[in-house]
Amino acid sequence: MKLLFLSIVSLITIFAVTSWVIPADDSVTAGQQPQVTSDSKGVIRVVFGRQDEIFCVTSNDNGVTFSKPVLVAKVADMHLGMSRGPQIASSANFSIITAMDKAGNIHWFRLDHKSNKWKDAGTLNDLNKSAPEGLMSITADNKDNFYATWLDTRSGGNNQIYFSSISAKGVNWSKNIMAYRSPDGHVCECCKPNIAVKGAHVVIMFRNWINGSRDLYLTASANNGKSFTPAEKLGLDSWKLNGCPMDGGGVIIGNSNSVQTTWQRKGIIYYAEPGKPEVYIGKGRTCSISESNTGSAFIALQNNDTVKLVAVKNKTVTVIGSGGFLRAVSLPGNKTLCVWEQNNQVKFKRI
Repeated sequence: MKLLFLSIVSLITIFAVTSWVIPADDSVTAGQQPQVTSDSKGVIRVVFGRQDEIFCVTSNDNGVTFSKPVLVAKVADMHLGMSRGPQIASSANFSIITAMDKAGNIHWFRLDHKSNKWKDAGTLNDLNKSAPEGLMSITADNKDNFYATWLDTRSGGNNQIYFSSISAKGVNWSKNIMAYRSPDGHVCECCKPNIAVKGAHVVIMFRNWINGSRDLYLTASANNGKSFTPAEKLGLDSWKLNGCPMDGGGVIIGNSNSVQTTWQRKGIIYYAEPGKPEVYIGKGRTCSISESNTGSAFIALQNNDTVKLVAVKNKTVTVIGSGGFLRAVSLPGNKTLCVWEQNNQVKFKRI
């Protein structure tokens, strides 16, 4: 009987350590700049920073329960805040996290889903200290290939758009290439570039600097990033600005293979597809875009201290909570998992 009691206690203890049921709207843990991804098996991972440390929590039941935070790594003098936190992408069998230090190095960490152990894999940029701005994005296809874009100063000390890729079983990222150089000497130095992939189609969206205007541009590749097209401006209007928007927007390639973007101009959030006029969404900033399982796009944004989701098709607004830096991922059953930051706490809600 005593042995049975101890076994039951042990099982309860193990469950408490590995997972717990979270209320519909609550804190995961202390942290900043959460990013969320879902792999091809539906496993959700949320990465966030806490000073110089990177943590990840995992859910195997569509965001109902999460693992306790796992310390992925410590990166000395890590960039954190204003979209400068750790990035994550997941594919079928692997996940990758990147994090940037203030000296200008991009550290990366790889998770084999079978072993469920994060490993320090070195640095992504092939020139030491070439990325001091700390702004980058990563993405993955469904065949364990990963793609990255970032602001890099190796060309004359000015920020340009750089790109690299890797097979998840590879050791080193591909030779870093310049995907875009601004004719005015540099792109916007304070806005995060964004990247999306589908099949061999890779797109990079970034805020440019042309004649004093800080508008969003898109460059594309049809061969997995081996070469990129000339950049195309998004939207019809322009934004002359002698300052830093600190807002890079978001981009996806939808199920219909359409490139869909969202971004902010003069405090207004827009939705835009290449070659088409921008569509007004609402007032706000720090926006991102996702696609539901039904194929419809929705935009996450912050307006003052309120975070919201807006459906692109019918402009339906769902208020999520208070805070900022909202990110969202679609779940089965037409549900959505939202993660955001509030008072240095990572918050979440299933809707």
